[in-house]
Amino acid sequence: MRTIGLDGAEWLAVLRIGLGLWWLESWRHKDKKDWFERGTGIGWAVGVAAKHRWAFVRGGFDAVVTPRPKVMAYVVVYAELALGLGLTLGFLTPIALIGAIVLNLLYFLLMIHDWAEQGQNSMMALISVVGLFGMSWQTWSLDEAWGLFL
Repeated sequence: MRTIGLDGAEWLAVLRIGLGLWWLESWRHKDKKDWFERGTGIGWAVGVAAKHRWAFVRGGFDAVVTPRPKVMAYVVVYAELALGLGLTLGFLTPIALIGAIVLNLLYFLLMIHDWAEQGQNSMMALISVVGLFGMSWQTWSLDEAWGLFL
């Protein structure tokens, strides 16, 4: 494979790290006090889910998220932090990439009517798939340094 500047494995590492920074920015810009004390993030999502065009999304949200707004706020916020750290540092990278795919697909389904969210979540999921099948943890990662997932 011919590349410019870096080799293929290094470019995959750049992609993985960039995705990790994207997740960290998603975590950073959330107002944690609003999310944890006032429930704004989950409250907003409840409103989105209630008007969703697909019954299975409304039903799934009502069954899993709505009864546990405080727990789900912590799950969402700390999942984004864990994904960001895992991907940026390359720690437990395959697990982080699978988690990122799942979370982006869930966000994509919930926000199916919002083109901007569709674009962001589909691209983040695509980067995760490329990072997973390209084994992006082979370069510039704690996984590589510690001999994990080789």
